[in-house]
Amino acid sequence: MRMSACLGRVMLLHGVGRSARSMRRMAAALEAARFETLNLTYPSRAKPLQALVEDVHAAAGDFWEVGEARAHIVCHSMGGLVARAYIHRYRPKTLGRVVMLGTPNQGSQLADWLDWNPAYHFLFGPAGAQLGTRAVARLQDTLGGIDFPLGVIAGARANRPLAWLLLPKPNDGRVTVAATRVAGMADHVTAPATHDGLMRNCRAQSQVVAFLRQGQFIREPNDATRHGALNGQRGQGR
Repeated sequence: MRMSACLGRVMLLHGVGRSARSMRRMAAALEAARFETLNLTYPSRAKPLQALVEDVHAAAGDFWEVGEARAHIVCHSMGGLVARAYIHRYRPKTLGRVVMLGTPNQGSQLADWLDWNPAYHFLFGPAGAQLGTRAVARLQDTLGGIDFPLGVIAGARANRPLAWLLLPKPNDGRVTVAATRVAGMADHVTAPATHDGLMRNCRAQSQVVAFLRQGQFIREPNDATRHGALNGQRGQGR
C-alpha cells in the first residue's frame, strides 16, 4: 500500500501453519498509523527455517530498496525466528525496528511435549520440529544475536485449559512469557491475548505502532513485566 506522508515500511511475517491473512488486521492497524506494509505468505509448513529464509528473501524483492525510509519487521510466533535468521543472513541496509508477537525465542515447551506425535509433524512440518527448546538452542548460529532494535510482546491469556495448566505461568496457551524473552531486546511487554489472538488484539496493535514510532512500548501503570525487561535485559547483547 502506497501512502502519502508515510512513516516507514513494514514487512509482516506470519507464524507456522498460517498465511498473510492472519496478519491482515495488524497490517490494517499499521496502515492506519501511516505505515506502508508488505504482508507476505511463505510456505511455513513445507521447509525448515533455513530454507524459509530464502523464500522470504525472494518474496521481499526490492521492498528494502525502495525509498529512503527505514523498513521494519513485525512478526508473529515462528515468524520471529524466521525474521532473526533472515536478518542474520541478509541484513537489509535500511533495517529499522523489529517487533515480535509471541515468538518462542527460548523455544516452546509445548513443542517439546508434542515432538513424539506424528500428527504434530504432519500439521507443522520441518519448521515445527525446530520450535522445541533444545531445537531452538541448536539454531543459534542460524538465528544470530540481537543487534537491532527489538521489541517483544507476549500473550498472557490462554484458551487451551490443558496447555495453560501444563505450561509455566504466565503463558498464552502455547508459549510462556519467559520463553519470548531474548538477550539484547530493547523492550518487552505483555498483552491480554492468546497466542492465536495477539495479532488481532487492539492493545498489542497499539504497542506495535508505539515501538515502531519511538523504539519503546507504551508505559502502563504497574507493568512489572516491562519494568523487568528494561532493567534486566536492555544491557545484554547490545
